[in-house]
Amino acid sequence: MSDYVTVSPQDTRVEPFKPASPSWFVARINPVSRIIGALLLCIPMFFSLDLVSASSALAIEFVLLWIGGVAPWTVCRKTWPVWIAALGSFISVFLYARVSGEILWSAGWIVISEGSFPLALATAIRVAAIAVPGVILALGLDPTDLADGLVEILHFSPRFVYGGLAGLRMFTLLQDDWRALGLSQRSRGLGDGNAIMRALSQAFGLLVLSIRRATKLATAMEARGFGSDAPRSQARVSSLHAIDWVFYAICLAIPFAALALAITTGNWHFAFQGA
Repeated sequence: MSDYVTVSPQDTRVEPFKPASPSWFVARINPVSRIIGALLLCIPMFFSLDLVSASSALAIEFVLLWIGGVAPWTVCRKTWPVWIAALGSFISVFLYARVSGEILWSAGWIVISEGSFPLALATAIRVAAIAVPGVILALGLDPTDLADGLVEILHFSPRFVYGGLAGLRMFTLLQDDWRALGLSQRSRGLGDGNAIMRALSQAFGLLVLSIRRATKLATAMEARGFGSDAPRSQARVSSLHAIDWVFYAICLAIPFAALALAITTGNWHFAFQGA
């Protein structure tokens, strides 16, 4: 019996097509590039808190996403939690921000001054400009492709990455396990008591079941050599292409163009500086 398993070469395998994004441009980008691009977009905007840079960055993002195949109304529909968060930030800053200019109205901790509305509006738009591209880039992201990219491009530990991937796959079973535990308790006449005690008992059963499943998963990964220090081959090839570098350039150009416009017009304000 042979100690080797013969597999087909990487370049001869035909992977089934998986829709990776609502945008034709983003769908062609490596999953690792999406994560890096989102960071390149967001980090510069953290240092700016003014209406000009935030609104110009958000406008550029909407235009580029529209060119990439995602209409503005589709972006708003798919990122609705971001707009709720932006509204919450607007209300909190409008009511509780640092006093700037003449006080217009106050009641206890609530103080509304002349600078409250511009600051609140800039904060809300800044939240949207930072979060909207990140949400759109994450849509359709395949965890398996991301794991391959983390291992092959960023050289993360295969044991850590594929262990996390397996755990993520198992996480989707929690809902079915919870339902099965509830039905099993009802079949034994234990489901009609106190709701809190029933939930605690069911949560403990779910914890025990998760530990057992994790132990089996760890054993299976050890059997496949994930505990060894020997180099591993990859079933799929994950690499960067020219479109990824174009994407990096776009992600850097958007925030720096917005910051340059704010500085040129004299409206730029450092986010960690007082009013």
